[in-house]
Amino acid sequence: MSDKTLEERIVAIEQRNSTVTLDKQWETSWIRKISIGVLTYIVVLVYLFVIGNDKPWINATVPPIGFFLSTLAVTWLRGVWEGSKQV
Repeated sequence: MSDKTLEERIVAIEQRNSTVTLDKQWETSWIRKISIGVLTYIVVLVYLFVIGNDKPWINATVPPIGFFLSTLAVTWLRGVWEGSKQV
C-alpha cells in the first residue's frame, strides 16, 4: 500500500467521523425535537379538524407531549443501559 493511499484513507475516515458526529448532534438537538413536535401538532390538528373533533386545539397536544416525554425517557434509559455495559 502506498503512502498516498494511506493518506486518502485517513482523510476519508476523518470526513466520515465528522459526518457521524454532526448526525449525532442533530439526533439529540432541541431544534430537531421541537420541529418534530410542532409538525406532529400541525398534522394531528388538521386531521382532527377534518374528522370534526370538538376540541382539536387541545386534543392535538397529546401526541407532541407524548413525543417529548418519550425523548426524555429514552435519554434516561440510554444512560441506564450504558451504565450496565461498562466493564
